[in-house]
Amino acid sequence: MNYEDKKIVGVIASNVEPSIALNVIGHLAISIGKYSNDEIMGQPTIVDKSGVSHLGISQFPFIITKVKQGKLKNAIDLAKQNPNLLVADYPKDMLDTRTDDELVTSINSKENDKLEYLGAIIYGNTEDVNEITGKYQLWRLD
Repeated sequence: MNYEDKKIVGVIASNVEPSIALNVIGHLAISIGKYSNDEIMGQPTIVDKSGVSHLGISQFPFIITKVKQGKLKNAIDLAKQNPNLLVADYPKDMLDTRTDDELVTSINSKENDKLEYLGAIIYGNTEDVNEITGKYQLWRLD
């Protein structure tokens, strides 16, 4: 597989503070890594000249972008309609709850259109990911 065949794009709502954005991306990256069937990873470990092992990283590009919340919701909906894409989303409920049980109860009690999303990570074929996220602005501190 070629480095450019697949892509990972993190999308953060533009109104999210940097400290929260880092938390969102961290949680979502763990989720995408878990459910990607290990195809995201490059070499499991890389040994330096001194013999010290370093955990490998994604073999595909991982880009972080930002968009207004309405566009984020639309991106999540579009990505979830494509069976070739893996999508991890981060509803605001994840910040408002303390335990996994509380989170499950909170999300179970709401219709999807009532969830406020703070971020998502979309992974899949570069062409499919670009179709949804290709025009998004790169995330940076303003």
